[in-house]
Amino acid sequence: MSVYVYQTFEIKQGKFKEAIENLQEMKKFRSENYEHKVEILTPITGKDHTYSLLTIYDGLAELELQNKKMFADEDYQKLVEAFFLENIEQGSMQTVMYRSISE
Repeated sequence: MSVYVYQTFEIKQGKFKEAIENLQEMKKFRSENYEHKVEILTPITGKDHTYSLLTIYDGLAELELQNKKMFADEDYQKLVEAFFLENIEQGSMQTVMYRSISE
């Protein structure tokens, strides 16, 4: 049963271009190196600077395994640090996890 991780965050006003480039780089890196799907969601309505990442894993065990691998990877850590420290408003990130209902 799939697990969905939905993270929202606000991009700093002066860092919009850098944040989008960093998000795209993170998505590409994760898609090429790890076993999960990542989507960058942009607002259609609501707060203009609130963006989201939606990550889909095959299950909770896969989420734990992939996260362990990602956070042991120094190259990935550099991408994440740059994004969170330089591009988003402190305290604006919220993470919610969902799982699909089996048929």
